[in-house]
Amino acid sequence: MAGKYITDETIARRTYWIQEIVKLSGSFGADATRAEEELNTEYARDGEQCLLDHLRLAGTIPETYGHDSSEEKLYSKYTDALLAVTFRHIGLKSTVLTERADAADVDCVAEGYSFVADAKAFRMSRTAKNQKDFKVEATAGWKREKPHAAVVCPAYHLPSRSSQIYQQAAARSVAILTYSHLAVMCRYASEAGTAKATELLYNVFKAVETMAASKDAVAYWRVVNAAMANSSDSVAALWEEERSATAEAIEVSRGEALALLEAERAVIEAMTHEQAIAALLSSHNIPGRMAQAGSISDNGILRL
Repeated sequence: MAGKYITDETIARRTYWIQEIVKLSGSFGADATRAEEELNTEYARDGEQCLLDHLRLAGTIPETYGHDSSEEKLYSKYTDALLAVTFRHIGLKSTVLTERADAADVDCVAEGYSFVADAKAFRMSRTAKNQKDFKVEATAGWKREKPHAAVVCPAYHLPSRSSQIYQQAAARSVAILTYSHLAVMCRYASEAGTAKATELLYNVFKAVETMAASKDAVAYWRVVNAAMANSSDSVAALWEEERSATAEAIEVSRGEALALLEAERAVIEAMTHEQAIAALLSSHNIPGRMAQAGSISDNGILRL
């Protein structure tokens, strides 16, 4: 259900992109570029509101996308493109990197500092998340010559008590941020100018760099949130509004997930016995795995 911040237009934009990614997912490399180009065009047309609509809901992978599917992989590239466009709005030069697998996805340069960034998204149905899911250590390794790095996650999927990711963040100078933090920065850039917004982001990086390494989530977020709030009196009001927007986003994302899963359940329940068996065999890729196993033969290495 739409609210003050997650409006009918926000939901319509989300629905369009869920469907558009399905249409685009085919030739992955070319389609990732097309998705980024379309997002850039949308931003040029709709401005800040486009970014806020995306940032408030982008952290949730649609339940209709199969695990490790082309749609899921393209969705990951969509979130990277969203980071790049958002950082440009804030006042940085940012580029989505596609050449290497062992590198960060977004490269950013500001006046006086630079960093790499990685976007994370999860399904609402995802249960336990391993620390490796957040890739804090990996992102630290991808900094190369840059002093800072950021991992952007949906707030409602982050550990709220204790986790190694916070210790890793402080020890390796990797700022764990949420899409909500970026939404505040985005709005602050429009309100106070890009120079102030890039300074705000830098203050967060410096706060993470100087904090004591600890697994304590509360200690981590108090430092990061204080770095945001202490940058300007106007940030506090924006912060409260984005907290409300996040609460609305959780309700909308939960409803979206439940509706999609219910539709999937209805399809399965309507299957005949034969159709259900065929679907199960396909989901486990039994024919393909049997073909692969059956193709193995002596390759002659031991006779060389």
